[in-house]
Amino acid sequence: MELKRVRRAFVDLPHGQVHLRTAGEGGVPLVMLHASPFSALVLEPLVARLGQKRRVIAPDTPGNGDSAPLPIAVPEIADFTASLVHLLDAMGIAQADFYGAHTGARIAADLALKHPARVRKLVFDGFGLYTPQALAEILATYAPEIAPDDQARHVLWAWHFMRDQHLFFPWFKRDAEHRYTRDMPDAATLHALLLEVLKAITTYHRSYRAAFRYSMAEALPRITHPVLLAFAQDDMVFPKLAEAHALLPGSVMRPTPGLGTDAAAEETAGIIAAFLDS
Repeated sequence: MELKRVRRAFVDLPHGQVHLRTAGEGGVPLVMLHASPFSALVLEPLVARLGQKRRVIAPDTPGNGDSAPLPIAVPEIADFTASLVHLLDAMGIAQADFYGAHTGARIAADLALKHPARVRKLVFDGFGLYTPQALAEILATYAPEIAPDDQARHVLWAWHFMRDQHLFFPWFKRDAEHRYTRDMPDAATLHALLLEVLKAITTYHRSYRAAFRYSMAEALPRITHPVLLAFAQDDMVFPKLAEAHALLPGSVMRPTPGLGTDAAAEETAGIIAAFLDS
């Protein structure tokens, strides 16, 4: 699959500027919404490939990457959805396909429910379904508020937080029971991801906590759009794929190899493109 050049831009919205990556032109636009705590940087392998046949836009969620945070101390997914609608309006996009991973999946689901005419098709690349006990622990522990200090302890914390997310789930349970079997990214990738976390170190937790508070179990049965469940096989939530499909019995279920290698990204992009083009 041809790789399109990925360009970067800022768009002025009521709350501030949103940073995005974009590639391609024509066709039904595809808006790609990333997982917390990173930015649309993690989606570049897909943006470059899927931009071959369509216009692809991948914004940084407000308060992540290079996007300004929402002026709300405790935003909910509905607030991120409203910001996304402002972005669509600013870019002249009346309707699009939407890809969402984790936090991005929740924003896309909420958009489909609140603004169904703006959505043609949905691709969900992973999201958690938690018991009340597990959710309470995650909300209390997973995304603490962090402030910079003059000893740079926030930098060391961010490094371990970001690295350990690739080793354990949840990241704060560093034991054999919660260890991933997948390989950790190389040092250059970890460094790039660390920089994305540090950019938003004082606000990264807002979208995280909003995502955990949003119930996909309640939202999914109400969605009427065509949906592809494209969970990556090396994702921490891959075991939830069958449960997600049961909540969306009309959805298409296609496991993917993820984005860990060029070959994996190529196959994943092909699966998504085939669904969008069908």
